[in-house]
Amino acid sequence: MPPRTLASLAHALSVAPDLDAALVALGEGLAEVDRQARLALLRYDARREILRDRLTPADGVVVTHPVETTIDHLPSGVREQVEAGAEFVDLGDRSHEYARLFGLPLFPEGGVLSLRGLRFDGGLGAVLAVYEPRRIFGTRVSERFAPAAALFDLGFARFEEREARAEAVRTLEDVTQRVHLEYMQRLAVLQRELGEARGTPSSAVAVDAQRAIALEKDAVAAREESRRAQRRLQSLEQQVAAAVEKLEHAHIELHRRSEAVRQKTRTLYLLDRVMTMDAAADDPRQLVDGLLALVGDDMHAQRCSLMLKVPGEPQIYLAAARGLAPNVAEGYRVAIGDGVAGKVAASREPLLVRDVEEARTHPVLKDQYFTTGSFISFPLVYRDELVGVVNLTNRAQRGLYHEEDVERVRLLALVISLIAQRSRLPERLLEALSVG
Repeated sequence: MPPRTLASLAHALSVAPDLDAALVALGEGLAEVDRQARLALLRYDARREILRDRLTPADGVVVTHPVETTIDHLPSGVREQVEAGAEFVDLGDRSHEYARLFGLPLFPEGGVLSLRGLRFDGGLGAVLAVYEPRRIFGTRVSERFAPAAALFDLGFARFEEREARAEAVRTLEDVTQRVHLEYMQRLAVLQRELGEARGTPSSAVAVDAQRAIALEKDAVAAREESRRAQRRLQSLEQQVAAAVEKLEHAHIELHRRSEAVRQKTRTLYLLDRVMTMDAAADDPRQLVDGLLALVGDDMHAQRCSLMLKVPGEPQIYLAAARGLAPNVAEGYRVAIGDGVAGKVAASREPLLVRDVEEARTHPVLKDQYFTTGSFISFPLVYRDELVGVVNLTNRAQRGLYHEEDVERVRLLALVISLIAQRSRLPERLLEALSVG
């Protein structure tokens, strides 16, 4: 099964035929965040003010167990936040106690239970429970799972609206049937009495006829009210669908921004590793391999190379590579101005190619050694002096490089240029290759 992203979850919730199918989709989304975490939906009976049953998704189906416990069992502060909805609230050290109360399987080393109220029609409709293993480090599963829970909140409201509409239709149908039955029964009685009471005063017959007419009017009014209710419910469902679509777009944008923040955090981590490596590595080969590995892994490049400037000559040479053909050895030289890497070195401007077909057909971009398909070739420049070129291509899972990827490489390239220039890496590595 493909990974459950926010976009795919939104689609699954929009096409789910019932609440069980929606809950199964949400359970798959939680498994993508943490496979150990457990999910349950506690349905709330507002008339009795109790959590009546627990719905648990498992292996593509939903298992229902009775709970029958009042919401007053929750601590007052937690209960108020749950009834307000909109966000998860955890039960801290009392998680074990309430997980047992709700019938959730317990973790041997303890866990954290988080609850989120799902509101409907101005009141609490259900409670979403996420029970995760207790960890010392890292972000809570409930925090990472919050966007998916918000999507489910809208889906839950849609299913509750559908059930309310069906209940309203059933009620109106029952009223209509009762009125019609009473009318038919009364009409039969009137017909029988009319046939028997030839000597009955005309005033009594007139009263019964008026009553029959009144019943018929009531039946017509009930049918009209049913049609009006149906139209109102259809309009409400259209509004809910439009709101769900807007929220889907909002959560997709939120996911995109969260991913950008995560990538920037990873870049800072990689920069820290680069500086640590520079301080610890004495062997130029070890340092240049480490620098290439960092930028290659960060950009998911299955094929990458780092080329450094030959001191005193208009050439760059292959300092380190990954994924190149075996016949392209370290020290391989390219004249500045030749091929992709040479042209980037000459222009000192980064080159981004997104279109695979463009890379295959453009005469300037044909470079059997360093570039194929979508790629980035970035110059290493420090204080207006050329240090080298880094080439990244064959992104994992057939991905394409984009403008934001160039900006990420720009920061890494600046640090690599600084380290290479400060440690005289081009000269030292060239000497080491010559000796080797």
